[in-house]
Amino acid sequence: MLRSLFVFLQIPVFYLYVLSVCYSDFRLKPKHLLHTLPFVIANAILIPRFYTVDVASKINFIQNYRSMVEIQFNHILIHVQLIVYIIAVFMVLRKAKKLYLENCAGTSISSYNWLFQFTVVLTILYSVALLKNIFKFSDYFYISDWIKSGLLVLHLFVVCWYLFKALNNPGLFRSIDSKLKLVSDIVLEEKNNAQLAVSEKEYNEDLLKLQQYMAEEKPFLDPSLTIQDVSKGIAIPVRDLSLLINHKLEQHFYDFVNTYRIESAMGILKDATKSKVTVLEILYDVGFNSKSSFNTAFKKYTGFTPTDYRKAV
Repeated sequence: MLRSLFVFLQIPVFYLYVLSVCYSDFRLKPKHLLHTLPFVIANAILIPRFYTVDVASKINFIQNYRSMVEIQFNHILIHVQLIVYIIAVFMVLRKAKKLYLENCAGTSISSYNWLFQFTVVLTILYSVALLKNIFKFSDYFYISDWIKSGLLVLHLFVVCWYLFKALNNPGLFRSIDSKLKLVSDIVLEEKNNAQLAVSEKEYNEDLLKLQQYMAEEKPFLDPSLTIQDVSKGIAIPVRDLSLLINHKLEQHFYDFVNTYRIESAMGILKDATKSKVTVLEILYDVGFNSKSSFNTAFKKYTGFTPTDYRKAV
């Protein structure tokens, strides 16, 4: 019984795992013990009629588990917990991806997409498990056993898929600081305080400085470039730089930097003296480290794949 109730720790551990992947400053703290509360409650209600009784009473309890109010309560509790945590995970992923796009220009955005896919798959599995448990306490409880068998097979495929992805992506993304604020929140704060981040003149000066820095220093060639790196390079506070790019220019920092990378790649593809340089070599030279992200960004910017663009020019 105790072993089966460890299922109450499964989804909280997954939630903490998602936090650890999304945020570089994540650390386990005493407050995270609160996530064990459903597990404690589920065991506590079994103390009077299961844990503290004799063996015969335990066996009777298990044989009549479908009519036991404690078991029914625990099943309702686990499903409420699943819904709450799944929603929480999707909210964490949504915010973390926005922060990444606004502050980083690396190609590890694919890790977020993979985590999102994995969460969707888990949500589907848990939804099927919910259906299984509905039948478990109905007159058609035998259907629950069929669904359980199907879930065991699906679990095997999910674990294999997870391991395949993990082995092919060993360096999962971990570079966003959870203390960073979304640009929308910064803009809202400034409106509430009746302040402007910069005057129009200062905005133009900062924009000119940024464009000059990107053109001359070419920081975009660094695959792991962040907005903090650019901030140090041109001596503009991160907050002001984030507002300049994400709000004033209406571009995510991710897309802003990729624009320079694509323009650099276009220059190489146009150069007849570099016709022997492969697309793979070019994408590494201009700051990408993923062929899929390079092709996606290039087609978004030019409407062509890199190979088709080279042929066209």
